Amino acid sequence: MEPIIGIEFGSTRIKAVAIDAATFSPLAQGAHEWENTLKDGVWTYTLAEAEAGLQDAFAKLKADYAAKTGGRLTKLRALGVSGMMHGYLPFDKEGRQLADFRTWRNTITERAAKELTEAFAFNIPQRWSIAHLYEEILNHAETVKRIDYLTTLAGYIHWRLSGRKVMGVGEASGMFPVDPETCDYDQRMVETFDRLCAGEVPWKMRDIFPKILLAGGDAGTLTEAGARLLDPTGELEAGCVLAPPEGDVQTGMMATNAIAPRSANISAGTSVFAVVVLEKALKGVYPEIDVIASPLGKMAAMSHANTCTSDINAWVKLLGGDFGKLFRESLNGEPDCGGVTVIPFLGGEPVVKLSEGCPMVIRTPDADFTLANFMRAHIYSAFAVMRLGLDILAEEGLTIDHITGHGGIFKEPGVAQQYLADAIDAAVTCMETAGEGGPWGMALLAAYAAEKGTDLDAFLKSVFIHAKQTTLQPDPKGAAGFAAYLARFTRALQAEKALLG
Repeated sequence: MEPIIGIEFGSTRIKAVAIDAATFSPLAQGAHEWENTLKDGVWTYTLAEAEAGLQDAFAKLKADYAAKTGGRLTKLRALGVSGMMHGYLPFDKEGRQLADFRTWRNTITERAAKELTEAFAFNIPQRWSIAHLYEEILNHAETVKRIDYLTTLAGYIHWRLSGRKVMGVGEASGMFPVDPETCDYDQRMVETFDRLCAGEVPWKMRDIFPKILLAGGDAGTLTEAGARLLDPTGELEAGCVLAPPEGDVQTGMMATNAIAPRSANISAGTSVFAVVVLEKALKGVYPEIDVIASPLGKMAAMSHANTCTSDINAWVKLLGGDFGKLFRESLNGEPDCGGVTVIPFLGGEPVVKLSEGCPMVIRTPDADFTLANFMRAHIYSAFAVMRLGLDILAEEGLTIDHITGHGGIFKEPGVAQQYLADAIDAAVTCMETAGEGGPWGMALLAAYAAEKGTDLDAFLKSVFIHAKQTTLQPDPKGAAGFAAYLARFTRALQAEKALLG
């Protein structure tokens, strides 16, 4: 048996999943927990941590594979790597890292993002790679003149595994805007950027950015050095097909079969985002909405919130660690959380114009301060900022045929899925694989790369034809309760802003 592996570098876990090449069902899993650190005002991970975490996740995957199948994980059919999108990871000609890796969580590029948005007439969020790069140029950082290659974490790991400086179109669209007609960096904006930087740097934008590939494109194979990086024991053979590295947004689209126009998915983990594949361009330019690409280069609108489950994780740990029990307890709470309000922000939230965050729990004097309302308020708040962005898309008149949720928050059946349906006042579907999330979606992209020429829609149809799924409709009382909670949450933001000055 030659399984297919998907690996995803999430914000709190590096996850690896092995799937069967025929049925696409998960065979084994492995994970490594890690956490970003705040260093000199920058949220970062070291590349040494990334590589050690990659090896630990793969080692645990090997052990789980042996335990569940009785086989040894020595030869793969295909492999793919994904990661949290955006960020800043520059290298010089000798491959030396020029600056600490800056993750999507950083909100330190306000000036650059604003100037580029105005110059491009296209929203450039603060977390995008081009915003970080331009901020460094505006600050006259000496290192920018020595950049030979700028990539993301997924792009870096793929480079180490394959020797190839390439990137999936979706991940690339979080570095720099992509033209849906050419499925390449938008040439008008490339020329605009090069004019803005003329005289400041010796390179042109395309000189230092990865080459873009569509899903299924030739992204190279696993080299001997790459195999040793992944599996230092020497047991893993080189030579398997590698998929173009993609972002967690795109793996979410794959994991929920949401790549066609008018389909949408909501991915909930450390951050949360709702992605709607567009039939046509948005009429307006909104700082709250990212416009990115699907794995096939189709434009999609995304409402993104930096904070989703991080504060929930902290409280669950404090309260004993049983997620399922605490999530089920929230069902006993009141539809509006009984006067309990949670601001869960650990970092900045550009959608609500906060450059930094501080978690808060607020209750009115007459609030029904129960564990059930406390937990329900936390889960509601995980979706609150994303909902504010979706309101903008609703004003654009977008039509959505179906919405699918995935990510760890949905592992407990009928809890977060129901609250999400109430939050957006629309039916939400979760598949049996909802908790597998991004690494399973990346494994599907790797399987597709190994198919060589199959239409992606047809491929996904074969994957999901027998998928077990559950659809929950919004509950009128729950929808009204969430609306009341969101109004209170929005007012509470003033307290957060006052606290942070």
